[in-house]
Amino acid sequence: MSVSAADRTDNLPLAGIRVIDIATILGGPVAATYLADFGAEVIKVEEPKTGDLLRQFGRSLNGVPLGWLQEARNKKSITLNLRSAEGQALLKRLVADADVVIENFRPGTLAQWNLDYPVLAKRNPRLVMLHVSGYGQTGPYRRRGAFDRVVSAFAGLTYTSGFADGPPVRQSYPVADYMAAALGAFAIMMVLYQRDRTGGPGQEIDLALYEGLFRSSGAMLLAYEKFGEVPARTGNSSPGVCPAGNYQTADNIWVTIHAGTDALWRRIAGVMRQPELAEDPRYATSRDRQARHKEVEGLVALWVAKQPAASLLAALEQADVPAERLYTIADIAADPHYRERNIATLEDARVGALSMIDVLPKLSRTPGRVRWAGPDKGQHNGEIYGERLGLPPAELERLRRDGVI
Repeated sequence: MSVSAADRTDNLPLAGIRVIDIATILGGPVAATYLADFGAEVIKVEEPKTGDLLRQFGRSLNGVPLGWLQEARNKKSITLNLRSAEGQALLKRLVADADVVIENFRPGTLAQWNLDYPVLAKRNPRLVMLHVSGYGQTGPYRRRGAFDRVVSAFAGLTYTSGFADGPPVRQSYPVADYMAAALGAFAIMMVLYQRDRTGGPGQEIDLALYEGLFRSSGAMLLAYEKFGEVPARTGNSSPGVCPAGNYQTADNIWVTIHAGTDALWRRIAGVMRQPELAEDPRYATSRDRQARHKEVEGLVALWVAKQPAASLLAALEQADVPAERLYTIADIAADPHYRERNIATLEDARVGALSMIDVLPKLSRTPGRVRWAGPDKGQHNGEIYGERLGLPPAELERLRRDGVI
């Protein structure tokens, strides 16, 4: 997929929606990116000296942070010091014709700057504001700071991750941040729809960083309240599902197999050329196999260890048993399925050819697209402050000199 920075947005579903993104790092800003991917005009507000904190993380090329190029794509960057009175006044002017403001400061910070929702809503009653914070705007922990690692622990995910005889293990991806971004974008669209359907005012959205993880914990709370069960770490196995795990092949490639239903157990027994396993009363039903979990997993692991990965996966696919090699990023980058569905390519003057994760989800008539990579800090100051707000060049230069922009 080739993309151009000159691509228009008038045929995208969120064309005409204006978002002011004053958040930083991932949870809040990526929610804004999701909206920008589908045509919303997103004005990214950065601190004048340091810029967004995301610029400080991960690998850089030619002085350009690569993560920024993806997570700030399709946005316009301005610089603005929200701690200064002049900066606060400029934000209020920008909010006057905006649809959405996204922020992730600690609760109470915007009120200290006279920029909280009641103040901004007086300027623009139709304004929608998304708050993303570690623990939410209410509750006894609301003023605590948090990052993905911290809320993963709070949500119960870290405690249940890892092997029973080892320490808890953090997930390798910042799952909480990206789940919050998706939930945040979803919530914004609900509120915009309700606002525009009824002609009513906007409202605030309160989203805690841990809440997406907690919602994904399934029936864990129900089982605890009714039976007192506290889930333990189970390594690669899936409680209640057997066989299901990661296994190493004869050529030292790791694969994952899920054959936990009775129908799938019969199929994999056939692939293993041990059809009698499907009729063996010790393993015939899911409950039987779960009761002999280690034994069943051992049988599958021993069989996999004798098979080359390519022929193993081909045989399982033919038998319609879900299985896959454990992909590295090198595998992903070379994979034709990813290349067709999930990877966008574009040229960037600063770093050259880029491949990044493409827009999700896919719409049949008005798909989103990557129009440009994350902008330079303050790249759009002239457009936003000069053309939109009408500030003359001399005033812009004074604001720059005074550290306001």
